[in-house]
Amino acid sequence: MKKVKRKILITGLLIGVFLITGCGAGGGVFSNPSPTADLEKITLEYWRVWDSSSAFKEIIEGYTTMHPQVTIRYKKFRYEEYEEELLNAFAEGRGPDVFSLHSGWMRRYQKKLEPMPPETTMQFVTTSGGLKNEKTVDTRTKKSLTPTDVRNNFVETVYTDAVIEDEVYGLPLSVDTMVIFYNRDLLNAAGVTSVPKYWDEDFLKTVQDLTLEDVNGNIVQSGVALGTSDNIQRYSDILSLLMMQNGVKMSDELGNVTFNQIPKGSSRDYNPALEALRFYTDFANPIKEVYTWNTEMPNSLDAFIAGRLAIFFGYSYHIPLIKAQAPRLNYSLSPMLQIEGNTEINFANYWLEAVSSQSAHTDVAWDFVQYATAAEQVIAYLNNSKKPTALRSLVDDQKESEDIGVFANQLLTATNWYRGKDYNAAEAIIGEMIDSAMINPEEMDDALTLAARKIQQTIK
Repeated sequence: MKKVKRKILITGLLIGVFLITGCGAGGGVFSNPSPTADLEKITLEYWRVWDSSSAFKEIIEGYTTMHPQVTIRYKKFRYEEYEEELLNAFAEGRGPDVFSLHSGWMRRYQKKLEPMPPETTMQFVTTSGGLKNEKTVDTRTKKSLTPTDVRNNFVETVYTDAVIEDEVYGLPLSVDTMVIFYNRDLLNAAGVTSVPKYWDEDFLKTVQDLTLEDVNGNIVQSGVALGTSDNIQRYSDILSLLMMQNGVKMSDELGNVTFNQIPKGSSRDYNPALEALRFYTDFANPIKEVYTWNTEMPNSLDAFIAGRLAIFFGYSYHIPLIKAQAPRLNYSLSPMLQIEGNTEINFANYWLEAVSSQSAHTDVAWDFVQYATAAEQVIAYLNNSKKPTALRSLVDDQKESEDIGVFANQLLTATNWYRGKDYNAAEAIIGEMIDSAMINPEEMDDALTLAARKIQQTIK
């Protein structure tokens, strides 16, 4: 009996030291413990696109177990309705506490966002030990990630979008990269033994081999979806990538649009952006040998799902869409095309988790975002959603993955560019430039200049 009492006494002393010194999760500073009756009940509204609540089940359960006073209500929206719902909710003062924003939307929403505070203060429930096993509440303050931490912890492109005026406005759960989706059956039927690696003669010949026309000259099978705007998934990403790979500087350090300018050191007779635009639109030009696509074609994703398109450029989020509509489609993935001899550049398309300035619980909201995006927790989300990571420390672990290895292998060379405060308007302007270049190829230079000027207006 004496041994039992001695064990209880030692346990009580150890817990007492634990509480006094502040050792424990987060390495924070403790206040004096108070009864659990003082625990403030908090509900966070969390809005996102694409992922169902099941993808977040482990993260939310882990966080609410640690903080039983917090309830997280997760709501998923369709992409088509999301932004309108978001703006209406903010206008009416009923917006979410935490919500996802596309990386290109950050500056547009900046005034609606609460930047990450230098530190967050949270309540934790602590079991005091002893025979009564009493629970008390401790308040702990811990430091937040800094802009330098964001640069060091996440893949390169994140810092550019997440950090504005030296403040962190969002953190990503994942970062997607563009890859090649190819229909194995169509390539086999055309005798194509391998997927091209470069935008070169081999690629052009492959497209020609994979393009089929009927007796009237109508395209019945397309080699690749290139050349137009509205009926090609992420057309602006594809063209932007082509330009960047060809040496175009899309914008300068001040955010000014520069893609229509000839880079310093380049020949005045060669405009890399103009050549990229011409190359892109050639695939929708009936007089070109590589003609394989036009404005009458269905949406590129629909054409690929229907087995009418051999090569489709897409992201990991396209995989569940394809599997849902064409579970037996025989397709594979391959790294994105590059320009042989040039530096490898890939395109990043991703979302950030942000906190609303209207939230009454910004500390709790930011604490949750940092918890959810940390390596220890985000792995559960990545495994459930089959998404490529945003954290540098997890890239190597994903490179050999059968599901997402091809995306992960491109993360360290993935980038995008600042398209002004109205990302959607910039997308439309790039589409107008493509359409104009198709209609009047001889005035392509003017279309390029006009597009740059219009996008610059969205920045001002």
